[in-house]
Amino acid sequence: MFTFYLILTVIVSVLMLLVAAIRPDHSKFNMFELERRAKLGDKDAKKAWAREKLLSDVVAMQHIVIAILQVFVVFLSEQTFGPLVGVTIALVVAFGYGSIARLSLSRYLAQKIYNHIEPSILRFVRKNPFLFKIIRGAPKGDGYYNLRIDSREELQHLIAESDSALTSDEKKLLVHSLSFSDRLVGTVMTSRSMIVGIDKSEFLGPLMLNDLHKVGHNFLPVMDGDLDHVVGILNLKGLLTLDSKKSMTAGKAMQSKVYYVREDQTLHHALVALLHTHHHLLVVINESRETVGILTLEDIIEALLGREIVDDFNDHDSLIAVSQHK
Repeated sequence: MFTFYLILTVIVSVLMLLVAAIRPDHSKFNMFELERRAKLGDKDAKKAWAREKLLSDVVAMQHIVIAILQVFVVFLSEQTFGPLVGVTIALVVAFGYGSIARLSLSRYLAQKIYNHIEPSILRFVRKNPFLFKIIRGAPKGDGYYNLRIDSREELQHLIAESDSALTSDEKKLLVHSLSFSDRLVGTVMTSRSMIVGIDKSEFLGPLMLNDLHKVGHNFLPVMDGDLDHVVGILNLKGLLTLDSKKSMTAGKAMQSKVYYVREDQTLHHALVALLHTHHHLLVVINESRETVGILTLEDIIEALLGREIVDDFNDHDSLIAVSQHK
């Protein structure tokens, strides 16, 4: 009888070890993505989605089986070795089986067995929903595939790690758009030391216009003495048809309306201001009303996109060119 109980104790202990070592493989896609693909007609995704919905119940059943086997180990150990020694052995097994179950060999053997019997286990779970509603330790949707996102930074990290699901430009757009409303004007603006402006008394002759176009900006601030006294905005594109024989001053050619934004205001605030005023440039000031920079609509769009706007196709006003461009 001793030998029988001893063998039975060993068998139950090994069985408990193997059950504890099982780790059902999850799909590389989360539940949302599997459901999306399944609805698009992907048969493999539909099958994986149905399987994933049952895995939480499989894990719940695994915990129940381990608990039952632990009770048997305690009972059989006591029957085999007596109360004192039996309980001691049972405690050793209870505290040590988890570590052994995590060993590579244990997991390999357990997984090999589980892969063969998984279809039967899933059928059992599927046919007994009421039973698993009772024994389930956590509601469906909790655990491994919880789609809850707790911070903006976490979402940005998920986007950055999305591999081939998004292109590099799409990742940049999403990541930068998530932080767009928090970014301040001062972090994007063209600083005062980099501003190219023109005094209102300067004549806009051919040479001057040629130099201004080389700057690469379409809109320039017009000053009355210095940058702390911006009196207008010069639209260089609007001067392309300027008669070279009739030079005029920047003060006469400028748009006299100037709009301002503070350096500690957000880019979202600045974008709303530009859209509201229908202008392309804001003069950035500090608390002392000193000019610290300028902000253009292009600066804001580049901050939103996360990259510099480079267009290698400039014939947008040509119907033929646009239709043939690839």
